[in-house]
Amino acid sequence: MKKLIVEITKELKLVLTGKSLDILLPPIIFLILNSIFTLIIALIGSLIINIVFFVLRIIQKENLFYALGGLVGVILAITLAYVNNNGSNFFLPDIIGTVVLVIVTIVSLFIRKPLAIFVSHITRGWDLEWFFREDVLPAYREVTIFWLFFFIARLSVEVYLYLESTVEELVVANIIMGIPLLITVLTISYIYGIARLRRMGGPGIDEFM
Repeated sequence: MKKLIVEITKELKLVLTGKSLDILLPPIIFLILNSIFTLIIALIGSLIINIVFFVLRIIQKENLFYALGGLVGVILAITLAYVNNNGSNFFLPDIIGTVVLVIVTIVSLFIRKPLAIFVSHITRGWDLEWFFREDVLPAYREVTIFWLFFFIARLSVEVYLYLESTVEELVVANIIMGIPLLITVLTISYIYGIARLRRMGGPGIDEFM
């Protein structure tokens, strides 16, 4: 059990390390500033915090993909919120992002190249050939199906909250459905994936290499 916990912690670090604050802080800053000042100040504050994170990633010579994606997302959110003078639109890019994830996941399953394979390949750097073995692929396909149900459920909740909730409720929901829920989903995926691979009896990546 202790070994499993250590392995899960290591896997979560591969996906989450260094990116949590990039995701969590902007909506919190937006909520605080919007409740104290005006929508414009809240939007500017969110943009500044994202620019700070982007600059830090450059200074630390880290992968700019996530920071750049976050910056572009915030700029889009700010544009939508400003044009419509509606703070709720700040969270519209999250909904669009989830829609994209649902489409990408469905397509990946349809073409028999499950999304979980490429996520695992990118985070671990393992040989793609191993993932497509007949005694490995089913585990990653089933994990991808699990992710698809999660993405659809998340999208349903996001759309409902966007249409029915206040900005404050959207911020709280965005935080809960962010890192905490992501950790839960990744943990379940990892435990299931490991158990499924063992049942199929295929070689581990070290043995395969």
